Amino acid sequence: MKPAVDAIVHAFETLDPEHIDTLEALYAPNARFKDPFNDVRGWPAIAAIFRHMDVSLVQSRFVITERIVDGRQCFLTWEFHFSFKRFSVGQPQCILGGSHLVLDEGGRITLHRDYWDAAEELYEKLPLVGSLMRWLKRRANS
Repeated sequence: MKPAVDAIVHAFETLDPEHIDTLEALYAPNARFKDPFNDVRGWPAIAAIFRHMDVSLVQSRFVITERIVDGRQCFLTWEFHFSFKRFSVGQPQCILGGSHLVLDEGGRITLHRDYWDAAEELYEKLPLVGSLMRWLKRRANS
């Protein structure tokens, strides 16, 4: 499975909005994608999530920092770098997370589950919501 994981890592690290459809070859037809905001099946629904990133973000890119491969499973840790189109325009942002991937016998993704803390990694970066989230965090820690 190492060659399949190498191809997956390369595809995500070089992903750009104009070439989202190239990811289709990496996913099994009824693949499931789940993250803190989505739980979908099938390539059209998965592609819609990646396309939405292009609508909301600029200069987005993944940097895979670690990988663990065990049989047909893989766990990737990553940094997702981006800027918002509407909020804090131009300010670079970074979300840290991980992806659990389960591959079929052909090396295609059947399960793609992303783990990241939406409250800490995203909400705190938004102008109004972020102020409230940081205040709540300080109150909870005092």
